Amino acid sequence: MLLFILAKGIVVGIVIALPVGPVGVLCVRRCLFEGARYGFVSGLGAATADATFGAIAGFGLTYLRDWLFHYQDWFGLAGGVFLLFFGLKALFMGRPREPEPLGGERLLSAFASTFALTIANPITILSFAVIFAKVGAEAIAGMGDVSILVGGVFLGSLLWWLGLSFGIASVRHMACYIVMLWLNGVSGAILVSSGGGLLLLAFKGLRLAG
Repeated sequence: MLLFILAKGIVVGIVIALPVGPVGVLCVRRCLFEGARYGFVSGLGAATADATFGAIAGFGLTYLRDWLFHYQDWFGLAGGVFLLFFGLKALFMGRPREPEPLGGERLLSAFASTFALTIANPITILSFAVIFAKVGAEAIAGMGDVSILVGGVFLGSLLWWLGLSFGIASVRHMACYIVMLWLNGVSGAILVSSGGGLLLLAFKGLRLAG
């Protein structure tokens, strides 16, 4: 029974991590231009945020859910600024470079940035509620069983980012300079447009709230 609950959590974690949004583009970009370790640690941040949302939904922590929804426009504002800055930096980077050795400070920054960006979208909590209902998670009772489910969510999301990071890094050398230059421009443009969209939505929400 416990393995079945864990398997459910893993499936949910993979399903949640699959959509390629701004965080996914950021992680892919870091794999390409910073190396597999940088990309994986970025994915680890997203997986930790997914598990946090899973815990909020699974344990029924409505006060945390309501708090995140209350400040979602401010989170969106911060996330939009970050994506806009990073996207513009990518567009004006000049040319793709080879991955460089990374220190602990940069790895911590990679983790924190994707964790914060993922948390900045509390709508994901609603996705967890829907998916949990689809897989019959409402029948799971007890703190221990819910903890295993949430652990499975983390593991499933982590497995997805692990495969994606090292998969992309393993084929990086096969891409020529022109392809890397093109990928740099496309990923930068996606991040800029995503950041701009987040800023517009955040400003609209703040204006209506005010």
